[in-house]
Amino acid sequence: MKYGDDMTPQARTPDDTDTGTDEIPSTTLFAMFANERRQQILAYLIRRPGDVLLGDLAEYIAINEGNATQEWYERICTDLYHSHLPQMRDCGLVTYDLETEAISLSVERGVLSPYLELTTNV
Repeated sequence: MKYGDDMTPQARTPDDTDTGTDEIPSTTLFAMFANERRQQILAYLIRRPGDVLLGDLAEYIAINEGNATQEWYERICTDLYHSHLPQMRDCGLVTYDLETEAISLSVERGVLSPYLELTTNV
């Protein structure tokens, strides 16, 4: 049983079970893992302690996708900045500092690892 801010019991819903965290429903986690690029982002972040820089993440993805050209790198940076990172930040998976371009996980690595294993071979 979980409790609200006023400590009254609240029933759990199917959406907030099995993730190891009450903050991110399992359906949201599966939606985040449904995209291959987000799988790569999470795989990279799980393997790195602390913050990573947007440029380093984009370089990893470009190499992983087999197209490490400057043009592809810039496209990935744009895609991460405007699409994937905001979605992942809004659901509580990552934090992203716009000034320093530092990205970090907002949840325990152990919570994400089983989902990553189910969805990818990254």
